[in-house]
Amino acid sequence: MRVIIQRVTASQVTVADAIVGRIGRGLNLLVGIASTDTTAELEWMARKCLELRLFPEGEDGRFDRSVQEIQGELLVISQFTLYGDCRKGRRPSFDQAAPPDRAEMLYLQFVDLLRQSGLRVETGQFGAAMQVAIANDGPVTIVLEREAA
Repeated sequence: MRVIIQRVTASQVTVADAIVGRIGRGLNLLVGIASTDTTAELEWMARKCLELRLFPEGEDGRFDRSVQEIQGELLVISQFTLYGDCRKGRRPSFDQAAPPDRAEMLYLQFVDLLRQSGLRVETGQFGAAMQVAIANDGPVTIVLEREAA
């Protein structure tokens, strides 16, 4: 499982000219599901996303607080292209990405795990062509990866 975490002041996702998800201060999560991912990867990743200290508490800019501690919001967007392998040829291979039906099931489980935190969690639309507007704060961008054991 791969997640690109971006600390944001605001973020929104649009499908066919309609906003389907919008948040204020918090985290934008771009989520890629691998064909080998299980519930264990989802649980680890959800916990990590909620507990990572990516927000400053004071003027020094140190990362002291998590999205939970600031009562931030989450925008979770599925992105199979995180598993694009570009080592050979000129077209990415997505062989490591989970098939769409399995990926959607695991993605929805991941969203449910995040919602258990009590934070506001918005999503994109799985499988749709989406436009994502991200006001990256900092900028702060972290890449997290967890492979199935």
